[in-house]
Amino acid sequence: MLRNGLRKELSVGMVLVLFAVLIAACGGAKNDGKTSDASQLSLAEIEAKAKEEGSVVSVGMPDSWANWKDTWEDMQTNYGISHSDTDMSSAEEIAKFEAEKNKPTADIGDVGIAFGPVAVDKGVTQPYKTSYWDEIPDWAKDKDGHWLIGYQGTIAFLTNKKLVANPPKSWEDLKNGNYKIVTGDVTKAAQAQMAVLAAAMAFGGDESNIEPGLAYFEDLAKNGKIANVDASLANIEKGEVEVTLLWDFNALNYSDQLGKDQYEVTIPKEGSVVSGYATIINKYAPHPNAAKLAREYILSDAGQINLAKGYARPIRDSVKLPDDVAAKLLPKEEYVNAKPVVDYKVWEETAKSIPEQWQERVLVHIN
Repeated sequence: MLRNGLRKELSVGMVLVLFAVLIAACGGAKNDGKTSDASQLSLAEIEAKAKEEGSVVSVGMPDSWANWKDTWEDMQTNYGISHSDTDMSSAEEIAKFEAEKNKPTADIGDVGIAFGPVAVDKGVTQPYKTSYWDEIPDWAKDKDGHWLIGYQGTIAFLTNKKLVANPPKSWEDLKNGNYKIVTGDVTKAAQAQMAVLAAAMAFGGDESNIEPGLAYFEDLAKNGKIANVDASLANIEKGEVEVTLLWDFNALNYSDQLGKDQYEVTIPKEGSVVSGYATIINKYAPHPNAAKLAREYILSDAGQINLAKGYARPIRDSVKLPDDVAAKLLPKEEYVNAKPVVDYKVWEETAKSIPEQWQERVLVHIN
């Protein structure tokens, strides 16, 4: 797959209720049957038109990523809407929407939050706010509804307890430990670059100032504490990785696959970065109402629970997860010092400087 662990650069939308009939069928939250987008269609009208379209075509939303499988099966069961997907990166999704505007094939995509504004700037999206709009934090949505976060991720530590007797709980623990860590390829991978930002935020920096993060990893490298190993599931399984920096949903997924008793997942207590993945609806979508209905369902209680089953933390805090699903995730208290990026345009510019600085200040000290 193109996505790291669960999916690409990390690189973490839906009708559950319209009226009493849909409440009975899907168990969603109450709403007034109206939407906030420019079309002014009611949810009932969108559902009816979506059923007529009969199909939704996604990109970057495969069955195995964040448990999309259950959501697509629900769309088929509840609305008779079939689904197909082609997995691809965020940049490829946007390029596809633009390249095929005269003969579109895709309806909806799922992109890293930094790519949401890029898609809007390219003019390839159409707005749809969903009936859950007011529950979505401001940082997690475009003001007009062109992109909307469905699930979020936070940089975490994945520790192999067979190799590390005292798993780190903080960046300070990581610095003082007698083991090596793996960051991933900071020169290329967004997940790895976000790990640098997470450390920066923990020590007073932000998306415009990553110096605290670079200084932190430079110090680790000088002390021989960064391993020159790929942060892959295979390497972790082989015992070549003691502590890995990953999105929490990747870390939790790996831990489940390899054995929870052997691995520990922790959000560093000083702080970390929160990011997410957003749905974008193709401006030229051949099945626009099916795409809107899909986004509506993704934000519904059932849709959010589906994502949580795939280790992705729902964006709606009001959703009550079943006990067995909640057990897949970390307690909310662990995220108290995790903060979202406020300005992704600033981060986009900052991130451009990371590969060169990482090479000059960190990689030169790694054997």
